[in-house]
Amino acid sequence: MPNTTPIVWTLIFSAWLIVTVSTLGALFLGEVMGYTPCILCWYQRIAMFPLVMVLAAGLFPLDPRVVRYALPLAMTGLGLALFHLALTAGWIPENLKPCQQGVPCSNIPVIWFGFVTIPLLSVLSFSFITGLLLAAHLKGSK
Repeated sequence: MPNTTPIVWTLIFSAWLIVTVSTLGALFLGEVMGYTPCILCWYQRIAMFPLVMVLAAGLFPLDPRVVRYALPLAMTGLGLALFHLALTAGWIPENLKPCQQGVPCSNIPVIWFGFVTIPLLSVLSFSFITGLLLAAHLKGSK
């Protein structure tokens, strides 16, 4: 049986890097650029921000069981991000919008390169994090 510890560590570390960059990006957009997050953005932050510490705690020393704590947060964040992306794309009916007060969830304050929005970045981040954590789980259980 080959030693999969370096591979599992690398996968979890890669997920931690994405989580950290995403968290810093969200904080930069909110605190420095002054974009007020909508309710769905706040829920996604609730799923993302704890992952920085959870994954770091599972890296030093390596504990592959950290995936069982991180994966539910990542998958919840992915579901919220997909819903948010569908909402901003207009695929969700108006009456299902969760943001009744404050910043509307369908508001798109930033569009880079003509198609990259904050909800799209969130979907990509949570997708990569979920994929890396699933790969770490599969490699670690062999």
